[in-house]
Amino acid sequence: MGRGDKKTKKGKIFKGSFGKSRPAKTAKPVKKAKEEKSE
Repeated sequence: MGRGDKKTKKGKIFKGSFGKSRPAKTAKPVKKAKEEKSE
């Protein structure tokens, strides 16, 4: 469970690889910026 362990996030950062524990694309925020109605 360290830098040598390529299954962990730290190990993936060290190796420079991506996977389940370190996705290549970051998850987009759930909330969308909605325009407020001005009445």
